[in-house]
Order: sequence, then structure tokens, then C-alpha cells
Amino acid sequence: MSARLSRPIVALLALAMMTAILALDLASTGAPDLFTAPPAFALGSGAAPTGAHCTGS
Repeated sequence: MSARLSRPIVALLALAMMTAILALDLASTGAPDLFTAPPAFALGSGAAPTGAHCTGS
């Protein structure tokens, strides 16, 4: 007879794995510096893209 896992148990295991991976990543690399990170969306910020054919001049 095989053991079956219920949905709440699988959900808790998935969350535990994601938390463990996040904790290992933060422990190995440290937290990101938000003041030196590039903008997520540079809409209207003056930060123009460079080096591509669509940048235009």
C-alpha cells in the first residue's frame, strides 16, 4: 500500500523547500544592495538603452 500525501502537506513541503533555497542563496551571496541595483523599469527615468539596433540616435 502506497502512502499518499494530502494537498496541505505537499504545499507545506513546497514552501519549506522554497524557503530553504532562499535562505541558502541569501547566506551565500548576501542581500542585494538596492542603491546600486539597476532600475526594474526605466520608463522616463532618463536611463537610455545602449548598444542595440533599437536605441536610435
